[in-house]
Order: sequence, then structure tokens, then C-alpha cells
Amino acid sequence: MIIVRAIGEFPAGLPSPVVTIGNFDGVHRGHREIFRRVREAADMRHGASVVITFEPHPLMVIPSHRKISLITTTAEKEALIGATGIDYLLVIPFTPEFARQTAREFVAELLVGRIGMKQLVIGYDYAFGRNREGGIDLLADLGREYGFEVVVLGPIGDKGHVFSSSEIRRMVREGEVGRVVPLLGRHFSLGGRVVRGHNRGRVLGFPTAHVVSDHELIPADGVYAVKVRVADEIFDGACNIGTKPTFGEEARTIEVFLFDFDGDLYGRELRIFFIERLRGEEAYPDAEALRRAIAADVARCREILGAAVIRNGLLGTEAR
Repeated sequence: MIIVRAIGEFPAGLPSPVVTIGNFDGVHRGHREIFRRVREAADMRHGASVVITFEPHPLMVIPSHRKISLITTTAEKEALIGATGIDYLLVIPFTPEFARQTAREFVAELLVGRIGMKQLVIGYDYAFGRNREGGIDLLADLGREYGFEVVVLGPIGDKGHVFSSSEIRRMVREGEVGRVVPLLGRHFSLGGRVVRGHNRGRVLGFPTAHVVSDHELIPADGVYAVKVRVADEIFDGACNIGTKPTFGEEARTIEVFLFDFDGDLYGRELRIFFIERLRGEEAYPDAEALRRAIAADVARCREILGAAVIRNGLLGTEAR
């Protein structure tokens, strides 16, 4: 996949481009079905498949009461889209000036004038342009005027449950990491670097890696059964997210204990795959009570993870 980060750099003269537009946070199963339809339509036309997205997310630029924590980083989103077989990804810098552009200007100048779009594939509830004026009816009118086809997809889901980025965010925020797999199509994960902590885990007999991540969306505080990728290897583990109330700390941290791992993790990059939440974070009367709780958590994690499989692929996928 070729990634273009400026409208003026997008190559002109592509054969019969088929385009879709959206934020595509998480690149969940619904997004991937849209990309499949775009690829299929482009192949039928012997044309190019094009995905257009925005950076940063428009809700971070346009004043709104909605606060959003993204499921994936920009790099992860681009990698996941690339893995679907799309030919071109146009990442448009979303600025206040760009937000003032009308839907007609966007279609005439970019989609038709620059890209030469022949077909636009969109969801049933999609709208764009200033004040979201570019709805389906306007797009149909512009399609007739400029000579492109508009394909509107209905809700995409499974067993009556529509795939939704906002629903995935809610589940992760509430710690329901196991329930996101059917929507996301893989286990929720986050990447980060191991830095030095207080070494309390080592003193308790469970040496943990203190992970610093640039992910915006972090699961609810508590203890999780996780798989952890270190370079090309995957280890079972237990992860604690929270403030360590037993020790009276306030900073929220991510700590992970890798089972059967022998080595130095400081400075290394990890990816943590969240399989199941065991419990919320608790305060214990002393370090010994905490040690016993951790031992019980580790035993329970081993049971859970014995039946969980992560393919060592792009951000991990559910194997069964």
C-alpha cells in the first residue's frame, strides 16, 4: 500500500479509482468489510482502491462535547489498513481550515479533480464536509453531476450486533476486553516500552515490567490475563493497571509479569494482548496479603491462557 500524506502529492491519472472515506479507528470488522467491497469494486473495474482518512481525528479539532480516546495509534491504523490489500491510503491533515471546506468543494476538487474517482463506497450514516452537509442525497446528486457512482452500504455486523468503534471503546474502558474480539476481529492490544519502576514486584516475588504506552485508550483498572509479544516470541502473563492503592500511590501505571521469562526487558518494546479481566484493583492491608492475591491471580491467568491462542501476526488475531 502506498501512503500519501498531502492532497497535493496524491498521484493523478490512476485507473478507475474506487474510494471510501472515514476515520476507521480500530480498523474493526466493519471497516475491513468496507475495504473488501472497495477492493472488489476496483478489481472489477481494473482500477485502484483508495482509502481516505484524517489525522488527527476530526473530533480533536472541531469543538465538541464528545471526548474520544482512539483504539489504535496512527501507525497501527495505517498498518492494519495496509494489511487489507488496499492500494492507496490518503491521510489528510485535518485542520480548522480544512473543516470549513464544503462538501461540494471536497468532492469537486479532491475526489473528482485530483483523484478522478469513479465510485464512492460509504456507510448508510456517513456525512462529511462543513457542518456534515455531505450526506447521501447530496452525494447522489454530485455523482450524477460529476459522473461517479455512489454505493451505500447498510449496517455491517454479526448476529444483529453492528460493528462500532464507539462500542469497542466503551467495552475497553469498562474492562470488557473479552467481549471486543467479535467486533474488533482480534484481541485488543497496546504497545509500549519498558522503563524502570519501583521494583516492588521483584520484592514480592513477581518481577513486573513497567510499561509506558502512547495509546490513548487504556482498559479499566484491574488485573488481566494477557499474552505479551517480545520481539518474535509470545509469553503468557498477568497485567495490572491502576494506582497500586496498597502502597498509596496516585500515578496510574501498566505493570506486566511474564510467566517463564528469563531476561532483561528494560528499554524493550512489548505488545500486550488483553484476553480476560480477572478483577478490579484492590487495596490490601499489607504486602504479604498482596503477594498472596498476586499468586492467586497468576494461577488463574495460567488457567485462562492455556486455552487462548494469539497468532504472532499484525497486532495479533484471534485464532480460536
